[in-house]
Amino acid sequence: MYLQEKSVATHRIGFIGIGLMGSRMVSRLLGAGYTVHVWNRTPEKAKALVAEGAVSAKDVEELVTGSDVVMLCLSETDAVETMAFGENGIVHYGTPGKVLVDFSSIHPQKSKDFAEHLQQQCGMQWIDAPVSGGTAGAENGSLIIMAGGDEKTLKNIRPVFDPLCQRLTHMGGPGSGQMTKVCNQMVVANNALVIAEMMALGRSAGVDVAKLPEALAGGFADSIPFQILAPQMADHDFTLKWKVATLLKDLNLGVDLADGEEQRVPMSLRGVELLKDHAIAGNADRDLSTLITIYEDEKG
Repeated sequence: MYLQEKSVATHRIGFIGIGLMGSRMVSRLLGAGYTVHVWNRTPEKAKALVAEGAVSAKDVEELVTGSDVVMLCLSETDAVETMAFGENGIVHYGTPGKVLVDFSSIHPQKSKDFAEHLQQQCGMQWIDAPVSGGTAGAENGSLIIMAGGDEKTLKNIRPVFDPLCQRLTHMGGPGSGQMTKVCNQMVVANNALVIAEMMALGRSAGVDVAKLPEALAGGFADSIPFQILAPQMADHDFTLKWKVATLLKDLNLGVDLADGEEQRVPMSLRGVELLKDHAIAGNADRDLSTLITIYEDEKG
């Protein structure tokens, strides 16, 4: 586990969103010596973290007032907006000097608007900081973070990211981190779909597909998603790491943004169709490795 000198862990952190990613990120912060207040709509999800040393906040007000940096890791844009600006939302308890860090993957323009509204209404700064690296990256502190927002604010709270990531890059003003994540997800989604179809094709042609990750390691076809997804697909191990619904949401966002920019994205358009059909077939909350069943089921 990542260890950090207690004297460095001076920021008090509040964390909202104890899901697959958020729970692992909180564990990293606790291991680094931070005081972390947690709140979740489903309190039971926070019990394990409280056992690790997290402080359970009874409501959002208690979490915000007891924190210098409030972190969000939520499912989509509407959830972030509700948590930030809804009834009993963060904006009602924020004050100048506090910072909201949003690890969620949401609409870039909405993120930019949220940053402006939060500062205007309560004085808090907003840093959009979507992540890449999946649950494995969250667990071992090797996430890639793409940050947008005020550079001075980001510099001031930079130590809180150290237990979580191998690299943090400031991409520009508010919303620029989210736009970078959209670009990232376009590559990931289309890559995952190609991995699935090539694994199915290889198996159909008699290749021992379990050997493909080793055989292709280090070559031009290699990637982190390939090394994670290919073994799962080969073994039909559909242990949940990346939800189909999450990637579909992100790829849809990329297509929508491209439409607004009058930019052609034919591969992503087809990717959305395939992911949508797969989700509708009952796989929305299943792991991305289940994509291989699209091609296997087609063949029967």
